[in-house]
Amino acid sequence: MMLEVSHLAVDHGPLRALWDVSFRVGEGERVALLGANGAGKSTTLGTLIGLYHPAGGTIVYRGQNIAGRDTADNVDDGIALVPEGRRLFPDMTVRENLEMGAYVRGKRGGVTESIERCYALFPILKEKARQPAGQLSGGQQQMVAIGRALMSRPKLLLLDEPFLGVAPIIIAEVMAALSRLSDQGVTVLLVEQNIHRAMDFVSRAYVIENGRSVLEGDRQALLGDPNFSSKFLGLE
Repeated sequence: MMLEVSHLAVDHGPLRALWDVSFRVGEGERVALLGANGAGKSTTLGTLIGLYHPAGGTIVYRGQNIAGRDTADNVDDGIALVPEGRRLFPDMTVRENLEMGAYVRGKRGGVTESIERCYALFPILKEKARQPAGQLSGGQQQMVAIGRALMSRPKLLLLDEPFLGVAPIIIAEVMAALSRLSDQGVTVLLVEQNIHRAMDFVSRAYVIENGRSVLEGDRQALLGDPNFSSKFLGLE
């Protein structure tokens, strides 16, 4: 098992954001975290990468409890986050934004090779390499954000709402690229508001509600669950 989260609790100041979140992600799997806005999905990903410190529970990654570990150590150990809203440096070029993703392992070389891999995945980025990232379309900026995360050569890729504000035609291109990454052995944990889109991409999913894990199952089981359907698909 690549990742096993058990009874995770997280506080944002005096407020508890997560109460009891548990899920597992196997090596090479595509898994989704689903739930309404404010359910705790982004907080979960932020805690996995080390942005937030847990108030309770464990995060076991490749056999080691990493709960509370520094972000740089997590990135160096093969975890990368594509944050919601992309968070690029708009005045820096596309290439410079990509290079920022290699800061942890910059002294070990291989940066140029990693950039070429990003260009192979998203050829448009090579064309736009010298252009400020802020001038790109929303979909192209999302490609830069994914490419920046891939610069650290992650084993586990965390994606927080990667298709928000992205045109449908670009979504298809990005999903195809993510599928190729998955086929190459990168494990993917996806947070996505569009339930149908998420379920088309992943093999299993967990539902978080009010900071707690409430449902889990593979694609077929969840889509056939009346509780899941009534809450998230608008079905009776």
